[in-house]
Amino acid sequence: MSPYSDIFGGGILNATINLFAYATIEPTVDGKIIFETADGSKVKAFSLGTVIKPEGIFDIHAGIYNHIIKNYPDKKLSFRLITSIDAPQQSGLGTSSTLAVAILGAFVEWLKLPLGEYDIAQLAYEIERFDLGMAGGKQDQYSATFGGINFMEFYKDKVIVNPLRIKESYLDELSHNLLLYYTDTSRLSSQIIQKQQQNVINKDQTAIEAMHQLKKQAVMMKEALLRGKLDEIGEILDFGWKFKKQMASGITNENLDKLYETAINNGATGGKISGAGGGGYMFFYCPGNARYQVIESLKQFGGYVERYEFTRGGLVTWTL
Repeated sequence: MSPYSDIFGGGILNATINLFAYATIEPTVDGKIIFETADGSKVKAFSLGTVIKPEGIFDIHAGIYNHIIKNYPDKKLSFRLITSIDAPQQSGLGTSSTLAVAILGAFVEWLKLPLGEYDIAQLAYEIERFDLGMAGGKQDQYSATFGGINFMEFYKDKVIVNPLRIKESYLDELSHNLLLYYTDTSRLSSQIIQKQQQNVINKDQTAIEAMHQLKKQAVMMKEALLRGKLDEIGEILDFGWKFKKQMASGITNENLDKLYETAINNGATGGKISGAGGGGYMFFYCPGNARYQVIESLKQFGGYVERYEFTRGGLVTWTL
């Protein structure tokens, strides 16, 4: 996340799971632009060629459409864009960025735009962060585009995606032991992210040192995965959890701390909150068959366990 990665360089370990964002473009001839959710509950229509003001649920749709008509003015676009997401929004799993990649990918496929994977990821990032003013980092756009398990390096002027070759047996064991739990709460991640960014600008040494340690955690996790030392992962997650809470206020709260402690007391060896924090998803490393006791212990908090599998692929587009 800028400005930390611009100054010190950033590094993360990221994996994609089988919760997807979908975008379907249906070309039309009626001179209208229509944005619609897949269940039909929300629909907005606009006139052909107009710059659409981002407001509400279709912000990302509008931002990408405005970019397309500005940079490719020869494309006379009349269409219906239908979208859906498997995971709850504002849940910490990168839903907005994954949706941005899906929508952008659909336009690239339809209009045969000359954009590769790095181009799509970077453009999705620029539209979200600069055109729409959404606070956040870069990892979600690159993860959604490339897919799989990657160690990513971030610098001021470039991103390097290093795919990791993890044995299937390691991933099978990891998905069994890594419990994904939805707290049934959402949060406004931009406020927490802005606090983190301000802490770097203000040279808050406690927050900056915590970020250094989280970058170190990503390297530790990468090495544990590659070497198949999976039971070290819980300890590594617990190491990171202590530092993540120091990056900014609002990352955790009394209820999330109690939830974490309950999981640890019932067999988990470590965990973390997804994304910026404050709510959404948490995940816990549960060695052996500890997951069953942890699941039982978390029922009191009113959330639910999300079943998932790791995926090897990222953005996929096709034309009918």
